[in-house]
Amino acid sequence: MRETSARLLELLGLMQSRPDWSGAELAARLHVTDRTVRNDVARLRELGYPVDAVRGPGGRYRLGVGAKMPPLLLDDEEAVAVAVGLQATTGVSGFEESGARALAKLQHVLPDRLRRRLESLRAATTTGPNTDGRFPDRPVEPRLLAELADAIRDHQGLRTYYRDAPVELEPYRLIAWQRRWYLVAYEDAAAGWAPYRVDWLRLRTPGGRRFAPRRPPEDLTELVVREVARTGWAVHARLAIDAPAEEVIARINPAVGTVEAIGPGTSVLVTGGDSLETVAIWIGMLGLDFRVESPDELVEHLRVLAERYRRAVS
Repeated sequence: MRETSARLLELLGLMQSRPDWSGAELAARLHVTDRTVRNDVARLRELGYPVDAVRGPGGRYRLGVGAKMPPLLLDDEEAVAVAVGLQATTGVSGFEESGARALAKLQHVLPDRLRRRLESLRAATTTGPNTDGRFPDRPVEPRLLAELADAIRDHQGLRTYYRDAPVELEPYRLIAWQRRWYLVAYEDAAAGWAPYRVDWLRLRTPGGRRFAPRRPPEDLTELVVREVARTGWAVHARLAIDAPAEEVIARINPAVGTVEAIGPGTSVLVTGGDSLETVAIWIGMLGLDFRVESPDELVEHLRVLAERYRRAVS
């Protein structure tokens, strides 16, 4: 017997080819029993496809309203994954229009429940600057993205652990930037706005209370770009650079950090990364003399690297 998913596709195709079918006719065309047909019809209904039972000898079936488009059988996580992939193409040169058209078609062929979920994800998501069309590579469950998007759409508060600390948030926007997912939210206890890395979030149940939307103080994408360098990394570093701020800014990607002038030929770079190794690579690529002001662990790591490089050229 064929796989259930393939048989469901054929069943939907048959039911779309004419107004109604008897159970016996469907069983004969699919080479299955009447009981299998009844079970498959129940599966289609669970997936959100309207199948009406028509009274008559042996039982008859017809597709209800809203099932005229070609079928596409995806579960929640598969639908979210495809939607994220298609939305990523809208930021790639040459694929903006085709990606948007494909995403629109996907939404039309899915059952209403999944269509609403994809629409909430599309409406809640923005890509940050200089993403080169690449969506985040950090492990994030599609179900979590979908739940966050639904909360944004419904103005539903979140109770969550962020890096193991309990926090309650009003969610406003999902930002995909520099291969990371960020949730921009308002924290009532701290009376402030901040980006939260989605891979560091763990939702708690039950969720928070519904909230009346606030007006953000600035563009939320700009907030992410500014705040990530200050708070969004596992390792934070502060470096004194022997070069004017303009020269440092010209050498770094906005994702690397923020620069502040402290003198005619000196500036401070605040940067960070997921590890000491990552930070060491970034600052080594500056091509400028620098001094580490913090953290002490980075100083020790650079000493180890310096000795390793010295041995390599001895």
